[in-house]
Amino acid sequence: MTDSYSFDDVEFFTVGTLGPLGERVFYLQCRGDGELLSLRLEKQQVSGLADYLERVLTDLPLIPSASAPGDLSLREPAVAAWTVGAMGVAYQSFDERIIIIAEELVDDDREPAQARFSLRLDQVAGLIERSRTVVESGRPPCEICGRPLSPRFGGWCACSN
Repeated sequence: MTDSYSFDDVEFFTVGTLGPLGERVFYLQCRGDGELLSLRLEKQQVSGLADYLERVLTDLPLIPSASAPGDLSLREPAVAAWTVGAMGVAYQSFDERIIIIAEELVDDDREPAQARFSLRLDQVAGLIERSRTVVESGRPPCEICGRPLSPRFGGWCACSN
C-alpha cells in the first residue's frame, strides 16, 4: 500500500504546474507537520475543487480578516507521492476548518492511500485564487470549438480545417 498522510498543522497549501504549455503536470502541494507532500492531479480536478470550495465559502459566515497567504508557488522538490483519483471536502464548525481529503487513483484491488488536509478559511481562499490563476494561465481556447490550441502547431486547431 502507498503511504497515507494527515496534516493538521498546515503551513502551506497550493496547486501548481511543471512543464511547458500543453504538457503541464498539475500538483497539489502541502507543507505541514515537518513534511512536504506533492500529489499529482488533473487540471479539471484543480478547477472543480476551486469551484466547489468557492461555493462552500459563500455558505459560511464571513471569513475573519487575516493576512493573505504568502508565496503560493510550488516548492522543490515537486515529486508526486501518488496520483489523486477522488477528492472530498468537509467543514469542521468547532474550529472553522475545511478538511480536504484526496484519495489515490488505483487500478487494482488494493486499498487506495489517502491524504487529509485541515485548512484555515484564509488558506482555502488563497487556494481558490491560486487555482484560478494556474488554470487560466494555460493554452488559450480555440475560438470555434473551445478546446485548447496546440502550441506545437502555432496555435492551430483541427476544427479549422
